[in-house]
Amino acid sequence: MDSILQIDNLTVSFNGFRAVNHVKTEVEKGEIRFFIGPNGAGKTTLLDAICGRVKPQSGQVLFSGNLDVTRYSEHEIVNIGIGRKFQVPSVFTHMSVYENMELAVVKDRSLYSSVFHKLNKEQHERIEEILVTIGLYKKRLNTPKALSHGEKQWLEIGMLLAQEPKLMLLDEPVAGMGRSETDATGKLLEKIAQNCTIIVVEHDMEFVRDYATKVTVLHEGAILDEGSVSEVQSNQKVIDVYLGRGGEGECLM
Repeated sequence: MDSILQIDNLTVSFNGFRAVNHVKTEVEKGEIRFFIGPNGAGKTTLLDAICGRVKPQSGQVLFSGNLDVTRYSEHEIVNIGIGRKFQVPSVFTHMSVYENMELAVVKDRSLYSSVFHKLNKEQHERIEEILVTIGLYKKRLNTPKALSHGEKQWLEIGMLLAQEPKLMLLDEPVAGMGRSETDATGKLLEKIAQNCTIIVVEHDMEFVRDYATKVTVLHEGAILDEGSVSEVQSNQKVIDVYLGRGGEGECLM
């Protein structure tokens, strides 16, 4: 398999504190890669560095072979094919589901273009296809206020899909969901991964076990272990780190 992302010796510091400490890993095309670890392990900061939200002190993040995204701005990184979803959904609650998708599908993301751009037939078809994929076609005329928590998350994932990313970064996408919505989200990610690589930061270990292609365990900003779910959950160092954080390790097994 070909790697879509190469993280090489990446370090991110805040006032001398290394939130990400010499991280080195590769993500293959088509993976659903999970970054896990206790609170403060550096997971979200690593996503921030990949999407340009923070700048590292050293190291590289190579995308699609030779594009060092640490040299790009956030909007440039979006345009080359990396989409980021934060934990709290950021959808326009006063607009319909379909109208949210209309804004997301516009390539030119200037305010004027987003508001006044007239979509073509292909773009409308793309929106309808995505709405079917995320299970919201029948609710396309509703506002997000009428959606469940999980459906709002799916809408934002759909808005990312409308931008046609090659790599999607998701920060705790199932936080606050019940089991049925969590499972539906996992199945959605499996569909998306057929055409788009996915990196997920997550604490729900049942979700990780069920849907991870590969897992990277972070601790104090560095990689503690990496491999399949069965490999990392049997690593005594990983177990000790989780158990040392108030019994979180019980969720690991």
